[in-house]
Amino acid sequence: MTSPADWLAGARPRTLPAAVAPVLAGTGVAAYVDQAVWWKALLALVVSLALQVGVNYANDYSDGIRGTDADRVGPMRLVGSGAATPRAVKTAAFAAFGVAALAGLVLAATTAWWLLAVGVVCVVAAWFYTGGGKPYGYLGLGEVMVFVFFGLVAVIGTTYVQTQTWEWPALYAGIGIGALACAILVANNLRDIPTDTPAGKRTLAVRMGDERTRYLYAFLVLVAVAAVVAVAAATAWWALLGLGFLARAIAPTRTVLGGATGPALVPVLAATGASELLWSVLVAAPLLVLG
Repeated sequence: MTSPADWLAGARPRTLPAAVAPVLAGTGVAAYVDQAVWWKALLALVVSLALQVGVNYANDYSDGIRGTDADRVGPMRLVGSGAATPRAVKTAAFAAFGVAALAGLVLAATTAWWLLAVGVVCVVAAWFYTGGGKPYGYLGLGEVMVFVFFGLVAVIGTTYVQTQTWEWPALYAGIGIGALACAILVANNLRDIPTDTPAGKRTLAVRMGDERTRYLYAFLVLVAVAAVVAVAAATAWWALLGLGFLARAIAPTRTVLGGATGPALVPVLAATGASELLWSVLVAAPLLVLG
């Protein structure tokens, strides 16, 4: 019988900062250009968190039934470890997607109905990352999905539901958040190159190889730096406080560039997630105060 602790571990709580960060950043921009609508920000947070948990369970299910997780290094997987049945994990994934859909429906009804289409695309993209006959995560396109949906769409969408206007600072913030969200996945896939290659999972890391994947991680951190400057230039220079995220990002970057492998890369995922959350807090805080 699967315990609550197993389900919590399967939800991969260390990935949840990647769901909180875009909502914080988007709300900061909304507060600066107009005003924050807190109940909408909270609903956007529910959508983001539920999608992240849904993706985690969906990946657990799809990778588990394919056998990709048989020799996994890293957090426990429910299906791969035998702690839960594939059917139960699949049900949990769609339950999480259902929560996201309900919260998204309220946002669409109070903002614009075309947002429903965006929500459908998000859920479909989340499932087919590792699900279906030809999962795009196995084709090296996972980073594109993460950048678009957990970066651009999440930040711009959070701002839009509160302001109902297009804002350039939201785009810049989306780029910064998306870059660090991608960095989490890059570190994860770098760690899994030895197991993904024989399993036929052609992630971007597998395609690029070990050395170039490490440089990609460092490049994404630099993109996040540039995004802070862009947000500050478009709003207030106090947003440069966001550069303080480097205090958390430098250590994992050194670890990646230093050639760490296997279990030594596991802490990098948590550190990168913390860096993304810190980026959002330090950028959003002055925007909220000045808004």
